[in-house]
Amino acid sequence: MESLWMSTGVVALAEIGDKTQLLAFLLAARFKKPWPIVAGIVVATVLNHALAGLLGAWITTQLGPQVLRWVLGLSFLAMAAWTLIPDKIEDEEAQVAQRLGVFGATFVTFFLAEMGDKTQVATIALAAHYAQAFWVVVGTTLGMLIADVPAVFAGEKLATRIPLRWVHGAAALLFAALGVATLMGLGKSWGL
Repeated sequence: MESLWMSTGVVALAEIGDKTQLLAFLLAARFKKPWPIVAGIVVATVLNHALAGLLGAWITTQLGPQVLRWVLGLSFLAMAAWTLIPDKIEDEEAQVAQRLGVFGATFVTFFLAEMGDKTQVATIALAAHYAQAFWVVVGTTLGMLIADVPAVFAGEKLATRIPLRWVHGAAALLFAALGVATLMGLGKSWGL
């Protein structure tokens, strides 16, 4: 269950202020239909993170324990640094939302916005670290929903009240702690 809770917490923190959360604000302001937006977020996130979890599980079969430990440890440290860089929503992603229906716009834009995003990379690394892809995907999906669903319902008022630098700092500290722990060989799932 550690993989579920750690994945949920890390992604919930990392997602605050992320471009997909900004996209949730934008879609909510534009369409004013929260339930199709939430449904689009759920479907896009499950699909995207399931693919990332499968990739993470596959990586564990391709790399030896020592190489995997170093790759994951350094990946978590890189994620810590990347989390400190604020995201901005891209104009192209916002334009897609104007051409499709509410659910379709949310699904497409969220799925595309997550490709190569911090939370997708985190899902890959966490699935490889814990060797429990299913629970990691459930956790990272919950983390996304914890951060993005309130954004849909509360809109920009919520964003102005949360100190994003502190939240990003907390997420960076979690990623850094995972990186250091992994480099020190504290990964029980590999028998190190």
